[in-house]
This record gives sequence, C-alpha cells and structure tokens, in this order.
Amino acid sequence: MIHRRSFLKTTGSAGALAALGNLGFLSRLPTVTAAEATLEPRMVRFHPDIEPLVRLLEETPRERVLEEVAARIHRGVSYREVLAALLLAGIRDIQPRPVGFKFHAVLVVNSAHLASLASPDSDRWLPIFWAIDQFKSSQAADEREGNWTMAPVDEAAVPASHLARQAFIDAMDNWDESAADAAVVGFARGASSNDLFEVFCRYGARDFRDIGHKAIYVANSFRTLEVIGWHHAEPVLRSLAYALLDRSGTNENPAHADLPADRPFRQNLEAVKQVRPDWLHGKRSSEATTDLLQALRTGSPSDTAGVTVKLLNAGAAPQSIFDALFDGAGEMLMQAPGIVSLHSMTFTNAVHYAWHRTQSDETRRLLLLQNAAFMPLYRGNRADSGVHIDTLEPLAAEATGEEAVAEIFADVNKDRLTAARKVLGYLKDQPSAKPFADAARRLIFLKGSNSHDYKFSSAVLEDYERLSAPWRDRLLAASVFYFKGSGDKDNGLVTRTRAALSA
Repeated sequence: MIHRRSFLKTTGSAGALAALGNLGFLSRLPTVTAAEATLEPRMVRFHPDIEPLVRLLEETPRERVLEEVAARIHRGVSYREVLAALLLAGIRDIQPRPVGFKFHAVLVVNSAHLASLASPDSDRWLPIFWAIDQFKSSQAADEREGNWTMAPVDEAAVPASHLARQAFIDAMDNWDESAADAAVVGFARGASSNDLFEVFCRYGARDFRDIGHKAIYVANSFRTLEVIGWHHAEPVLRSLAYALLDRSGTNENPAHADLPADRPFRQNLEAVKQVRPDWLHGKRSSEATTDLLQALRTGSPSDTAGVTVKLLNAGAAPQSIFDALFDGAGEMLMQAPGIVSLHSMTFTNAVHYAWHRTQSDETRRLLLLQNAAFMPLYRGNRADSGVHIDTLEPLAAEATGEEAVAEIFADVNKDRLTAARKVLGYLKDQPSAKPFADAARRLIFLKGSNSHDYKFSSAVLEDYERLSAPWRDRLLAASVFYFKGSGDKDNGLVTRTRAALSA
C-alpha cells in the first residue's frame, strides 16, 4: 500500500506522482511513441502476419505468457501487432455472450490502449500486459463454460457485396443469427468503415440487454480497428454482430414481441421526428443541464427522452444534454457505487463517441434520446438519496499542488465524499486537471483488479475535458467513487511484469 505519509516523504524533485510506483523497469522494453500507439479447420483463421502471435497468446500458459510476449517485443514485435493479436485472440477464443463478464477481455482492449496513449512513453506497455493477463483469465473461464471458438463463415451463404448491406440490416431487424453472420462478411468485404459504423452504431444502442455493453462493444471494436488496421475487420464484425443479437435468455424473438428492453428504441424512433430541424445550433445552457439532471433522478425512460426533446426544441445545445448525461452518471455512482451505475458512465462514453462519429442527423438524435432513456434503467427503482452532483460543495485540501493530489487519493480509502469535495477544491485553483488524472491512471496500473477499473477510468479521463465548465470538474469529483485509492492493495501484476522483463 502507498499511504499519504510515505507518498509525501518520497516526492523530492521528481514530484509527488513518482511515489505512486516505480515503473522504471519498463524501460527494458522499447518505448512506445504516441504516434505508434495512435489454425484448425473448425476455427476462423486470421491474416498470416498476425496468426503466429495470436496463437502464442492462445497457447502459452498464463504463468508464462508475459515472458513470451516480452521476448517477442525484444525481437522486434511492435505495439500495434501486440494490440492486434490481443483483440483477435479474444475474438476467436471467447464467446461474446453475454456481452460482458468473461468477454471483458475483448471490451477492455480499447480502454487499455487509451490508458497507454495517455501515459508517459516509459509506462505504455503496462496496460497492454495487464490486458494480456486478463485475456488468459477469460480464456480459462470460456474453457470451463464450453470452450467456444469462432468457426469459419459459411462462404456459400455470403451475399454479393451489392446486396450484403441490406441483407445484414434485414437479418439484424429479424434477429436472424445465421443470416447476419453470412451477411456481415459480405458487408465487411465491400463497404467502407464509415458505412459499416453507420449501421452498427444504431444496433448497438437498440436495446438495454447486457446493460449497455452492446454499444460499448461497437465503439471499442471500431476504435481498436482504427489502430490495428481494417484488414482485421471481418472476424471482429462477425463477433460484434453475434453479440448484438444476444437476447439475454428470452425465447421470444424481439422482432415480434413488445419486450421492455426494446421499448425505448421503438418510442424514440418516433420521438426523433419531433426535434426541430436546426437542433444542432442551440446554445449551451446550464439551466437546461440542471433540468435534465432533475429528470434523470426521478423520471421514466419516456420522461427523460421527452425532456431531452423539449430542451432541444427550446434551443439547448446537444453539449448541454451530454453535460447532464455524464454528470447524471457521475451522480448515480455517488449515490450507489457499483457495477450497474458504473456502466451508465461507460455506456454514455460509447454513445458520445458514436454521436460524434456518425454522419446521420437522425442517428445523432436517436443516440441522444436513447442515452437519456437508458439512464433511468440504470437507476432502477432506487430512490433519490439526496446526494446531488450539482450541489456538491468544494473543500480545500490541507496540502497544495501535487501533495494535494496525494491527500485526495489517501482520502479515497477513508471517505469518498470528502475526497470528491477536495477534488472540486483542488480543481478550482488549478489551471489543469492533468496531475490528478495522471495520478488516477497510475493507481489503476498499480492497483486495478478488474476490467471495469480500466473501462471506467479511460471513459472518465477521456470525456471530462469535453464537458462544459463547471460540469467537467464535477464529473471528475464524482469519479473518486470508483477510482482506486493509494491505500488499496497492489494488484501484483507490476511485480509479475517486472520479473518478465528481467528474464
């Protein structure tokens, strides 16, 4: 554990952040620059250039895989190749249903990559090594649960490229798994990444099954493909289509039933028609953000979508809606820290990415309304506890500067509400939140124990800069309700990685 006293004692000229852990051993590997970071017949095979590295990850025992990967890196394997192999190994070896649980080994790859991007060059391998270990854990779980493996596509069923897009849409609308698997291959072979995304992002936000993981998988898979190369897209999109058709145990076909998980989408397909044509040209309004926050505390899915339409038509900018959605997710975490409330944040992160990437005006409206409608589903029947993000009062830390950051992360293990108030007090007097964000990320490296630590931290630390002031500071303050504290137990992976690199 890193306690505040030892944290402050070791600051010296290197700064307080150095006390969060000595990761100098990572220098034994080649540094990863920010630019670089931006089989059997019954299983699908990948491109020959990446297949051997994928097989290495699949076949090497968990207790040896870090050493073997480190050896390959020393011999010239690049960061991008390791990232590609990590994603593809998960795609082939881990069943994407339910979209979560063991499948987090795939969902977390982009989050680990984002953590690498935001880290110093010397630290960039650590999140990837963590994700490799996570893959081996999930691979073992998949073997215990039936040992699913992605099979080759039925080439005879793949439609011609000019027919594939509509065939895929028809299959997805009808929840037809075999037809979707064949159609997505033809679609992937003949369409641009933008055209593919326009279709997939709507289905990702279609239903609330798997508590938002479908939208998260759409965003994270496309983002990772942008880094590793679109020549890897076909098996990834097959896995994604299969995941999006998960019915969560119901025997009813959602295309022919009125199921609760599907109702917001059907209602919002009509509600988007009520939004004024020039809705993108509204003005930022803190009043609008506050109004939507209030609706998120007590309203139903149709209520929150309706308030969103009303605010957009009254001239509020979409940014003000997103300010409320992100801070509403933060408030949910403050009131009921846990896995469900955490996913209101990571789902909003995924929708926010999709909203900016899509070129369709209707899809943008639909995504915004779906995000608003899903928030009460994360809240469930829980009553409002009265802890509100917009009324949180700042509290000055006893220390200043980077030492105040150390004090905050020590308080995380004692009183998270006090820590949150001190974040507000700290940010009020700082030109940048970067020292706080760097410390939060370093503690995830050292103490993160599951994929949610990476998913949540990457989402929050990516999005806080994109919110309006003062909502961004309040989002960062709420984040300490899930961030690691300096007193949390080390995860042991740093020690294992150090040993791997010293071999």
